[in-house]
Amino acid sequence: MTHRKSLSLNWRRIPERYQLLGNECATCGAVFFPPRALCSKCRRKGTLEDKKLGGLGEVFTFTAVRSPPEGFEHQIPYVLAIVKLKEGPFITGMVTDVEPQEVSIGMPVRSVFRRISEDGKHGVINYAFKFVRA
Repeated sequence: MTHRKSLSLNWRRIPERYQLLGNECATCGAVFFPPRALCSKCRRKGTLEDKKLGGLGEVFTFTAVRSPPEGFEHQIPYVLAIVKLKEGPFITGMVTDVEPQEVSIGMPVRSVFRRISEDGKHGVINYAFKFVRA
């Protein structure tokens, strides 16, 4: 097994990569994504529990990417945004199915799970969270 395949298989074993799974502090109510081992507000006094996040939120800030990194040339222009989820955490992702000029701060969005790249015709397909207008 190649190193790349090994990384891919390990990556698939991380639950929060395939669903919006975060955690919530039972002590203070703070919600985190991705999950943390320690509450940043309560520190060691906090007790963290798994929490599935709903995926609804709003665009907090964004930029239109017109000079992409290698592998994303076919997607330009695309919007990369920081989204504030209703539960509180911020998450970075592409806003898709809209033109860049249609995106605005405060725009309601919802998360979707989409393909972002693949390693050749028969290679590993990489997925990530993206956002669409809610």
